Amino acid sequence: MPDEPRWLTDCERDAWIALAKLVFNLPGALDAQLLQDSRLTLFDYFVLSNLSMTPGRTQRLSDLAGHIGSSLSRLSNVVKRLEQRDLLRREPDPENPRYTRATLTDAGWDVVVAAAPGHVAAVRRYVIDGLTEQQVNVLRDIACHVTQQLDRAAEEGPRRG
Repeated sequence: MPDEPRWLTDCERDAWIALAKLVFNLPGALDAQLLQDSRLTLFDYFVLSNLSMTPGRTQRLSDLAGHIGSSLSRLSNVVKRLEQRDLLRREPDPENPRYTRATLTDAGWDVVVAAAPGHVAAVRRYVIDGLTEQQVNVLRDIACHVTQQLDRAAEEGPRRG
């Protein structure tokens, strides 16, 4: 006979529902702003902005996937599309040709620099403005904790019943 589930308390349920609504709605709002202003999705923006902040604007795809929290296959599809728009280029890593790296092109740099102010304004509008510094710190701590839990679960693999 299976163990009785650890049901959520009312407070825990309310927190979960609020988080779920955030997870479902925030990406769409940020996507809409970026698509309207820059013809980029939120995922596109994360790829380009991450490359813009790395030395030489270059990174191995496997490292980039880790930094933005993506699977390598999803990232590869997006990178291919961004490469077709001449926003980045792919090439074998000269240190180890088994790896592929992405480099932000000058056109990609221009796009991410132009998109950044509108994106930051949207992040401020939807997330940051109205929060105290303490609330921002708590939000960061909670997001990091949940991300670490997800990373740990991914490393362990699926639970068996």
